[in-house]
Amino acid sequence: MTTRNLTCATTAGLSRAVRALAREHALDPAVRARLVLSAAEAAGAALRAGRETVLEWAYDPDEGLLTVVLRTPGDTGPSAADLPMAPDAVTGEEVVWRLPAAPPASTAVVTAVDATEEAPGDEALAAEELRAVVAAADALTAEHRRLNDELAETNSGVLALYVQLDERDKQLRTAHGQTLRELEDALRPPPIEADGLELAVHYAPAGTDAPTGGDLYDWFVLPDGTVHITIVDALGHGVTSTRSALNVTHAVRTLALEGHRLQSIVARTDEILRPFDRSVMATVQLARIDPATGELWLANGSHPPALLLRRDGAARYLEARGRGIGFPLPGSETPLTERLAPGDLLLLYTDGLTESRRDPIEGEKRLVEAAHKHLQSPIEEVPGAIAEEMHTVILHPDDTLALAVRLTGQ
Repeated sequence: MTTRNLTCATTAGLSRAVRALAREHALDPAVRARLVLSAAEAAGAALRAGRETVLEWAYDPDEGLLTVVLRTPGDTGPSAADLPMAPDAVTGEEVVWRLPAAPPASTAVVTAVDATEEAPGDEALAAEELRAVVAAADALTAEHRRLNDELAETNSGVLALYVQLDERDKQLRTAHGQTLRELEDALRPPPIEADGLELAVHYAPAGTDAPTGGDLYDWFVLPDGTVHITIVDALGHGVTSTRSALNVTHAVRTLALEGHRLQSIVARTDEILRPFDRSVMATVQLARIDPATGELWLANGSHPPALLLRRDGAARYLEARGRGIGFPLPGSETPLTERLAPGDLLLLYTDGLTESRRDPIEGEKRLVEAAHKHLQSPIEEVPGAIAEEMHTVILHPDDTLALAVRLTGQ
């Protein structure tokens, strides 16, 4: 492998030498154009300052590589990243390119590199390089156009798929919502008719991902004409706690219809469920109301007290004593008795209504204020309106149940 070199004093001379060298080794015109421009830019500053540049090259026939070295005293011009053809190495004052090339067509290389006139064929070579560069640019433009067309087609397909997925998502949400409503309806006891009483209920789960929770209610008319109401708050959230709450309400209903005394039902329910589910824990509120006389009996198992709001605005929490299902020593003490008058409002609820701000005492105070606002409202509006006012701020989301009873006296 023979190393040869030329000393160049002008940019034009250097360009002609590089062009002739590239042609001798049959470099592609587009590659030749990049090499000529890169050499001129790398040595331009030094040549304009009057410093000569040495062009050195060698061909390795074993590897088929042409090594071109540009040695510029004191300055290598623009950074390697800015050159049209990135060099393989930049060391001190040298810029090195290694290019796949053919063996030289002859041993003659331009020697009069600093002549002011162009060498024969220089113009034709430059035109050939220009055409190669233009062809490469046209090819890139065509490829860019093709990619844009493919991208547009892909975007169109993606948009169509997105529309289909969105429509499918709407269908699934509709079906999901219908399923949740059917599940809620299946858990909700049918409305009852009791002359002299109005009843309404509001229920909201802690999260939208679960249609139900551990807060359930039950109501039915006993053979003697009294109305029985059960409020249950089972430990936990979601469908798992619903199972526990259903077991409690079903057991209570069975015992009530069998004629068990109100104060014995909580303890007996615990006895029935304990062999089947030792993990169940639930607070319970039981109410019996005689629509004819307004007489009220309450039995409690660790549940928040009922709120009684008289038609004249007097309010009182009805504290019945007892311990819930799964608690130590479960059961109710002697039922609390009260007599309702026409227009009185009784509110039964779970702790999700009063503890949304994590302060039960403050919640009970706000509940009285909210109930006062809706004392004369239609009964079907009362539970939901009260829940909305109580949940203007929610720091502790929980399942919420509110059941309102009003004695009409009719």
